[in-house]
Amino acid sequence: MLTLYDVPLGSRLLLGTARYPSPAVLAEAVKASATEVVTVSLRRESAGERAGQGFWSIVRELGVRVLPNTAGCHSVKEAVTTAHMAREVFGGTWLKLEVIGDGDTLQPDVFALVEAARVLCAEGFDVFPYTTEDPTVAERLCAAGCRVLMPWGSPIGSGRGLNNLFGLKALRARFPEVPLVIDAGIGVPSHAAQALELGFDAVLINTAISQAADPARMARAFAQAVVAGWEAHQAGPMEPREMAVPSTPIVGTALLR
Repeated sequence: MLTLYDVPLGSRLLLGTARYPSPAVLAEAVKASATEVVTVSLRRESAGERAGQGFWSIVRELGVRVLPNTAGCHSVKEAVTTAHMAREVFGGTWLKLEVIGDGDTLQPDVFALVEAARVLCAEGFDVFPYTTEDPTVAERLCAAGCRVLMPWGSPIGSGRGLNNLFGLKALRARFPEVPLVIDAGIGVPSHAAQALELGFDAVLINTAISQAADPARMARAFAQAVVAGWEAHQAGPMEPREMAVPSTPIVGTALLR
């Protein structure tokens, strides 16, 4: 059972909701994935009309938990303001915190991220920070009050999978008790399975599902991959070896001369 901020979840797959062909396709994908958490971004300009309420009605019908997202924010002030509006529109305390520093890679601005996390945690938000695999940044986010971390696998929407295996393994080993959710860059179900095999607690997927030719079928494939990856991790996979080792013992076999 996955637990995020004291909330037990049966699925280790979180879904983004952007760029689906239609609300109907989104609903089909959510159901096929068996996810219990979906993310949604709230643009500053929509707050006046409470436009997020339309999405909230869809989420309510699907029976999943919403994780508001400060996507598109580039400063502490912008992220904090968007977080306040998200709490007003959706209620609750959960918040996926993004503060983007580079426009090409969409890499987090880790300095602004830590500062925004400190402010929002102090205000009672349960912050899910989109971060890098840097352990120093992770330490500071935890010190700021974050109890979940969301390191990227590779740049948002790139589909490149887990770019820095060494760094991600080191992060997992450094924070064994902190839930770690791979966010960004997952392109195919095997990437998700790999993340869970490494001991990460969950994955957040958006583009790989929303842009598939058949989003619902891809969502189902990711759901199966996440289960397989976690089961493999729990089973204790064998370590890679430099040399071959026969799977069939040679003791007692007949020798032909």
